[in-house]
Amino acid sequence: MSDVEARVKKVTADTLKVDLARVTDDARFVEDLGAESIQSIELIASFEEEFDIEMDEEAAVSVKNVGDAVKFIQDVIDNQ
Repeated sequence: MSDVEARVKKVTADTLKVDLARVTDDARFVEDLGAESIQSIELIASFEEEFDIEMDEEAAVSVKNVGDAVKFIQDVIDNQ
């Protein structure tokens, strides 16, 4: 597991208040982890703070599962 992946999973578990074991690559934020719309915004803010990055909110909201979030954040980091 990469550093980015581990940090994304920890931030997700902390923000959504779910067991880290439930935060798998294919876990969907809304359907599997119970994220509500306000929590999606909190997640984006938490990821930005954790990684010291700026994310395009429109693009970030379209990310539906943990594995895609890891890829999305890695791309943002690589392009900064």
